[in-house]
Amino acid sequence: MADYVSNMTKTGSLSSGATTAFEQLAYFALRSQPMLEMVCDVKSTNQTHQGASVQFTIYDDLNRAITPLTEGEEITPVALSDNNVTVTLAEYGNAVVTSAKLRGQSFMNVDADAANIVGYNMANSMDQIVHDLLVAGTNVAYAGDATSRVTVDATDNLDAADVRKEVAALRGASVATFTGGSYLGMIHPDVSYDLRDDTAVTDIIQFQIRQDSAAIRAGSIGTFGGVEFIETSRLGIGLDSTTWADAGASSTVDVYPTMILGKQGMAKAHSRAAGFGPNPSIVNGPVTDILRRFQPVGWYHLVGYGRFREAAIRRIESSSSIGANA
Repeated sequence: MADYVSNMTKTGSLSSGATTAFEQLAYFALRSQPMLEMVCDVKSTNQTHQGASVQFTIYDDLNRAITPLTEGEEITPVALSDNNVTVTLAEYGNAVVTSAKLRGQSFMNVDADAANIVGYNMANSMDQIVHDLLVAGTNVAYAGDATSRVTVDATDNLDAADVRKEVAALRGASVATFTGGSYLGMIHPDVSYDLRDDTAVTDIIQFQIRQDSAAIRAGSIGTFGGVEFIETSRLGIGLDSTTWADAGASSTVDVYPTMILGKQGMAKAHSRAAGFGPNPSIVNGPVTDILRRFQPVGWYHLVGYGRFREAAIRRIESSSSIGANA
């Protein structure tokens, strides 16, 4: 029996036959869903011609005429006035190149996987451009007893009163709501945790989702205080310093921007020339090397974003009870 066992052919005996198998289905890095571009509801729809920038015109209203007219006397006309918002177009793009040797030797479908990665980079990049404009406004409030970003501490968490205050500011400025009569809120999951933990908010958000038959936006956690909240990790986190993500800050309390917006807060313009459009395009580049070994694939966009109505964009800066609050 001992000889039988000692002479048994096991996996170590045939090393070339017992090899590692590879899954051919590709997996990618964890990804957050791009969704900030949805706030750009002002679009260039009736341009005079193709240009390097697009100018949007906003007419000012006349002052109220509340003085009674005098019979027999002509009125004095007043002049119309306007102001402009200009959105400048810029080129954006990225690309990768795969080699024939890689395609010939890889057990993965390299071309399909490269297209997937390029496609996500396209949406991810456009969303970041919108994000950086979105969080840079001047209408900013601070949760708790904070009075500036550098004074936000670990206890300055977002609560129901902070939301109601910004809604009041939007309504006081006559900012229009989106379809359904609500403003739109962009909130980080860490801050959402605090808001939903507030006793004034508990169960209200989910209850309204179950009762409302209207279409629900991607990422929506429901409506509270006149705001439909979209939960997204794409909102940047900064330290309690004068700039976002300032690695030199002396403290390490995470500061989160929560955005509450009305209609016409952000604008988007794009080229209307042939071959261009409102969305980026995937580009299969030309194979130009002599042996046709190198295959490029990328994306390209000619687009511009801008803040359209400052009064329609409100930002609340807060900490989170589950953030990094050393």
